Amino acid sequence: MTTDIQENRVAPARDGRKLVIGWLTLVAVLVFAMIVLGGVTRLTNSGLSMTDWKPVTGWLPPLSHEAWMAEFERYKAFPEYQKINKGMSLSEFQGIYAFEFAHRVLGRVIGLAFFVPFVLLLLFRKIPRQMAPRLALLFLLGAAQGGMGWFMVKSGLVDQPDVSHYRLTAHLALASLIFSVLLWTIFDLTRPVIERAVPASAMVRQTGYFLLVLIALQILIGGFVAGLNAGFVYTDWPLMGGSFIPEDFLYMQPLYHNFLENPGTVQFVHRMIAYVIALVAVWLYLTSRSGSISARLRLGVSLLVSLVFAQVFLGIVTLLHVVPVALGAAHQAGGMLVLAAALFVVHEIRAERAQQNRPADADRSEDIV
Repeated sequence: MTTDIQENRVAPARDGRKLVIGWLTLVAVLVFAMIVLGGVTRLTNSGLSMTDWKPVTGWLPPLSHEAWMAEFERYKAFPEYQKINKGMSLSEFQGIYAFEFAHRVLGRVIGLAFFVPFVLLLLFRKIPRQMAPRLALLFLLGAAQGGMGWFMVKSGLVDQPDVSHYRLTAHLALASLIFSVLLWTIFDLTRPVIERAVPASAMVRQTGYFLLVLIALQILIGGFVAGLNAGFVYTDWPLMGGSFIPEDFLYMQPLYHNFLENPGTVQFVHRMIAYVIALVAVWLYLTSRSGSISARLRLGVSLLVSLVFAQVFLGIVTLLHVVPVALGAAHQAGGMLVLAAALFVVHEIRAERAQQNRPADADRSEDIV
């Protein structure tokens, strides 16, 4: 009788888990697409084509020739048109407008795709109780991301027709954080109980954590590279302008400004950290093979190492071809995939260690809100 009662209680929890996993996976895919589309918007210089922000009413583009002309006239009043695109045609304006409009609409779609199911799943008690605060925080982060996007765009509508690379990096960092929290939550919900889980060695744990930190740092520096257009400064490899260290490496004073404002220095640092990430990934692979770890963690490490080297190769090819839109977008997508794999590895490392101390008869089903 007791067993029947337990099974009847666990079954709804499992059904609720499947719904939550499906919902969060959809949102994670949309956020991934949003990050890639943001890269395309940047590479096509489309981000400043929309000069106002209507978070609630901005669902439709101009629908008549007169409306398009009015939008185009507003654009002409700002520095990007006056200093870069002066004389562009209406059709050319519509081309860049389309990317920024799609970017903003996708942001609204993500907001609805998260908020509406979140409320319904809460009402029907399908969300694990301990995850409700985390998911509520995710919604707030998503709302903040919309505001951060407009804060970034505003920086390019004043004097210089380019957004602040600091604000762009903050925008990318917040998007990456949202993506990471979504993935971590999905990993929490999908990880099976593995009998006799063997925790990874201290070396594997420390290397995994260190690699994740390096990848996060590299994504931030990638924001600086994009914001400063540093990828266009040196397009040879493995040298930079014929030298390993570029001639303009430390020409700014004070010296620390070079790491924040100097495109050549920022690109050099981005390259060096990529090499370090590749070396640390190899070390993680070797140390994980020398000990006894689970098949899931072993697979995760192999996937991570493969993605790291694919991303390094893609970065080099993108550079040598002078950052075409397709390759630049693929490189940004690759960065998110590397981040996802690193998160999976660290999640497995932590979960295996925690499971070692988990009571053998612990109930896997979570309390439902």
